[in-house]
Amino acid sequence: MNIINYISSAAVPVIMLLIIVYGLLERNKVYDTFVEGAKEGIDVVVNIFPTLIGVFIAVGALRSSGILDLIIKFISPITNIFKIPSEIMPLALIRPISGSASTAVATNIMTTFGVDSKIGLIASTIMGSTETTFYTIAIYTACVGIKKIRFVLAAALIADIIGMLTSVIIWGFLS
Repeated sequence: MNIINYISSAAVPVIMLLIIVYGLLERNKVYDTFVEGAKEGIDVVVNIFPTLIGVFIAVGALRSSGILDLIIKFISPITNIFKIPSEIMPLALIRPISGSASTAVATNIMTTFGVDSKIGLIASTIMGSTETTFYTIAIYTACVGIKKIRFVLAAALIADIIGMLTSVIIWGFLS
């Protein structure tokens, strides 16, 4: 186990050293290239900052307003038909919007029901098989300047729904 800790601790410094050595061998100005990349990174942050603020405000409003509970009550007849546990619905609804909020919801689910419970296993599988769709699309399209996202959004949400349903189906058979 100590060898794994050593390798993981040394990985980043070794990669940085390899990049510097490669740059020097290629006769690049390594520090100047780094500074230019840092400037470009700051430009990206400035460009996507308004989008990030909008996403964070929307997630905060959704979580604190009680709309999430209302949506869950509204769709519960449909989820009951498909035997989707109502306990994972907050995670299923918040996961496409926010990674940090969905991590908090998943942690709450696992604390309440246990990590080895059917609900805990479904929650962890959902976390691994889905993406923070709205956040990712908002950031990528803001960086590139794309305005029309309906087809990308539809495909990504369908993939999220399939990931969530597959999680429920698989753990329904295995547990």
